[in-house]
Amino acid sequence: MTKKPRYWNGAKKYLSKKDKIMSKLIKNYAGPDEVILTTRKDVFFSLCKSIIGQQISVAAANSVFLKFKKKCKNKISAKTVSKLTISQLRSCGLSRQKISGIKDLSKKILNNSFNFRLINKMNDEDAIIYLSNLKQIGRWSAEMILLFTYNRPNIWPIQDIGLLRAISKNYKKKYLPSEKFIKILKKRFSPYCSVATWYLWRSIDPEPIQY
Repeated sequence: MTKKPRYWNGAKKYLSKKDKIMSKLIKNYAGPDEVILTTRKDVFFSLCKSIIGQQISVAAANSVFLKFKKKCKNKISAKTVSKLTISQLRSCGLSRQKISGIKDLSKKILNNSFNFRLINKMNDEDAIIYLSNLKQIGRWSAEMILLFTYNRPNIWPIQDIGLLRAISKNYKKKYLPSEKFIKILKKRFSPYCSVATWYLWRSIDPEPIQY
């Protein structure tokens, strides 16, 4: 893990001035032991974790991922995964679609048909489209990669159920919050939607997410 993003402290001040509820959330989780957004700077690792975590609970995803990590002998890389058999991956609790996605990802990294270094030169939307060309990676997964692995500051993942729940809870909105209200918040929180998302997540789940 690395240190918090350079924009983090400035973003907290900006959001606190822009929104009373966000100011309260930031204060609630402030302090010397505050858990903040960090990154592994390991795209392959994060993509595998994202694929594994799709459509299952956090607890189930963690269980499957630990088995997957053990099969990789604690070294999750494209080369290691390429050597694992479908049977070995299935024994981790992975579905056929997820196995296909992880195998395809390792193949594309090894043959250089997917180059994660190009993402640094792309804007958020182009990066989402590029990542979404991978098997089993949709918009939500791509946004998680940009937020957690690349620490992009202005990601607003409105397909994320946790974010929608947090908005409903903190802003006293019916679930699901309206598209109009979500757009109002995005405009209010930009250019630091990622930081706002982080604190909204924390308000409903004390266990911080990490991809």
